[in-house]
Amino acid sequence: MVVYCNPQNTNRPTKSSLTLVIKVGTSSICDEKTHYPLLGNLSRIVETILALKRQGHRVVLVTSAAVGTGLRRLNMAEKPTNLAWIQAIAAVGQGRLMSMYDDLFGQFNQPVAQILLTRNDLADRSQYLNAVSCLEQLLDMGVVPIVNENDTISVSASYPSPSIYPSSSPAPVHGGEIKFGDNDTLSAITAGMVKADYLFLMTDVDCLYSDNPRTNPDAKPIRVCDDIERLRDEVTVTSPGSALGTGGMVTKLVAADLATAAGVTTIIARGSTPENILKIIDEPAHTLHTRFVAKPQPLKDRKWWILHGLHTAGSIHVRSREAKDIITKNAPLLAHDIVKVEGNFVEHQAVKIVLDNNVMVAKGIVNYSSAEIQRIMHANESFITNDLGYEDADCIIHRDNIALAL
Repeated sequence: MVVYCNPQNTNRPTKSSLTLVIKVGTSSICDEKTHYPLLGNLSRIVETILALKRQGHRVVLVTSAAVGTGLRRLNMAEKPTNLAWIQAIAAVGQGRLMSMYDDLFGQFNQPVAQILLTRNDLADRSQYLNAVSCLEQLLDMGVVPIVNENDTISVSASYPSPSIYPSSSPAPVHGGEIKFGDNDTLSAITAGMVKADYLFLMTDVDCLYSDNPRTNPDAKPIRVCDDIERLRDEVTVTSPGSALGTGGMVTKLVAADLATAAGVTTIIARGSTPENILKIIDEPAHTLHTRFVAKPQPLKDRKWWILHGLHTAGSIHVRSREAKDIITKNAPLLAHDIVKVEGNFVEHQAVKIVLDNNVMVAKGIVNYSSAEIQRIMHANESFITNDLGYEDADCIIHRDNIALAL
């Protein structure tokens, strides 16, 4: 089988050099009950990365387990649900986690770098490009970037305050959607940023199955998938992640969808045998895994960033005729095309463009706020200045700021 190469990746030291992103979850790094590090497995991950580098490949490691490592350091038996507690535990664990990686890679004189990201870091285009440049420079220097979400400042939708913790613990925090949610998504975003050839999602099973193999002995392995939407209708993927992690097979399908749209072939494989990565690249038929085929026409960097890097602040509903023009004619979104506006957003934020049945057609960066759009949506574009007293743009969303989702 021919080794896959992402057509968008033009930064290769040699023709045979690949850029690989490997994501290892908490269950591959920490014991779920004792929280002690699985040093044997960590060593195999490090040795696999070093073997890949000896073959001339560039490797980014996306790691979880800051919270799990922090729990062990603080002698806490269970992961809490209160946001401030999790942030504090992650702050304790992240340093210990990087220290372990630095010690293991240091045995082979391999330099590593810590990259901590939040979704807000990537929402600004200049910050996104700076992060891309940093990752590319580290790879060019022969360094292994180790990426994790910055749990210390990330905000989730809500964290209830558990009764088993002291009353002095901080109250629940409700924040905006600035958290990746799991490192499967973060690894897919990272793979898109570096235009990776392969994304490896290492988990506690060999591959994706048609059902949960732990409860259904008739579950069949899914070896190759070229249509994730159809796959979602055919398989059962409701299993959650481990007690320490936030992922599961559902999040891996989301990650595969994001990555393949950027031209990245995505692999689900067993995390306890990371050495199989080399076999999967060279002789995929001999090792059980699931391969999600990259899209033949991947989204360009800016369109992919709009679709997957930006927080969605609201929705704009359009008729099917206008949606067809956006899809087939690369048309901008005009005020009279809009049926309804949902959410409160300001100019230069990203919104979904949806049909009346809530099917998402595209995502775009608006030139006007939700309040301004509601004032002018039924007006002729030529009278925007008369209606608002000013005119920032002659359309609601410019064609260059629209990324198709279909």
